[in-house]
Amino acid sequence: MDSIDERIDQVLASGEKISPMDKVLLARHLSRPKINEYIDALFTDFFEQKGDRLGKEDASIFGGIALFHGMPVTVLGHRKGSDLNESVKYNFGMPGPEGYRKALRMMEQAEKFGRPIITFIDTPGAYPGIEAEMYGQSQAIAENLAVMSRLKVPVISIVTGEGSSGGALAIGVANRVFMLENAVYSILSPEGFASILWQDSSKKEQASKLMKLTAEDLFGFGVIDGIVNEPAGGVHRNPKAVYDALDRLLTQELKTLKGKSSSELAKSRYQKFRKMDDLYLRTDK
Repeated sequence: MDSIDERIDQVLASGEKISPMDKVLLARHLSRPKINEYIDALFTDFFEQKGDRLGKEDASIFGGIALFHGMPVTVLGHRKGSDLNESVKYNFGMPGPEGYRKALRMMEQAEKFGRPIITFIDTPGAYPGIEAEMYGQSQAIAENLAVMSRLKVPVISIVTGEGSSGGALAIGVANRVFMLENAVYSILSPEGFASILWQDSSKKEQASKLMKLTAEDLFGFGVIDGIVNEPAGGVHRNPKAVYDALDRLLTQELKTLKGKSSSELAKSRYQKFRKMDDLYLRTDK
């Protein structure tokens, strides 16, 4: 079977659109930039923060304090590996409750000191293991959703790869949400969707079309606020072009959001996500 890169080259040469399933595979590409690379490219003076002060350090959430063009910010996100060893170390980007508590701790600290929050989403979902459930996975995610909805500082989220389930949304309740062109954002993976709907995960391509998980789909629904274009064939072919685009985007969005009061920020964020049910209902009619 051709690699995803070879198949994308064939699609581009033919002038056809990249299919939703191929976008899923591009979103999972091992060479796609990881959160540490985005931080190195966009921020300076990064200081990593670890631990949830309750259980343990969860390496699948990575973040801390940094400067963005001299402005103090808190930046955090899911961390995947670039090879098998790293993927195992970071639990394939699937945080446990400790990871979400760590993220919440960083965000609450950001609010205390008036720092904008920038999150990078790239996860197949929260870790579904028994141990995670025993130590409060559902509660940790729910608490993040509740607290993020009322934070009084600007919050910007960027889906850079996969954004699946509550594991993605737990750091994605933001004033402004953007997606890279070949990123995907959905309630679960196409394989999981097909397994539930048809009891057959091999129907993942059919599922990916039904799920409306691409940046283009979600922008059309009003779920996200914008799309960051990628180089032909994917961000991994020319990451700097995307870093430059994100730098311009963050500069503009932070300037706009910093002009709003704390109550306006919290209220608009809450209303944004409350309206999403209505958005989906309208598209079904």
